[in-house]
Amino acid sequence: MDLEKLKFPIGRFSLNTEFSEEDIDSCLVSLSDLPNKLQLAIDGVSDELMQSPYRTGAWTRNQVVHHLADTHINAYSRCKMAYTDKTPAVTPYDQNLWSELPDAGDVNIGASVDILHGIHYRWNRFWESIDLKDFKKEYFHPDFERKVPLTEVLQYFSWHGEHHTAQIGSLWSQ
Repeated sequence: MDLEKLKFPIGRFSLNTEFSEEDIDSCLVSLSDLPNKLQLAIDGVSDELMQSPYRTGAWTRNQVVHHLADTHINAYSRCKMAYTDKTPAVTPYDQNLWSELPDAGDVNIGASVDILHGIHYRWNRFWESIDLKDFKKEYFHPDFERKVPLTEVLQYFSWHGEHHTAQIGSLWSQ
């Protein structure tokens, strides 16, 4: 199978610069649905398969679930900082190092799925509570050396959740 398709089963992220209210609604549905879609992707999957990479050289499916919880917690916090502060600088982190920490290898992924349910509920309430003009608020990301607007964050993490859920749901393993 094509390595690009294995890495990006739904395609690479593509930023929509002409972002409409309908696009916002679509992203919000995606974010809202993520915890349940993830649960469907992992239901009935053996522990052995969950502890194996979804492709050669990749994280295990368990690590991907924990990664989703880690990154979405960070992104939710960054959104709130961007909304309440004037272009705050966010603290980057090394997601690969985080994936090597003992909690990221934990076979009990239920806690991370629960985190995603809670974070996505709160995150959607956040998105629904802000005015359209507020989607232009931004934070500064030192690794990217640029400002990141909330419209981009919403689009990216809508894609991010679907991207990793598709990886976890992949039947291909090494």
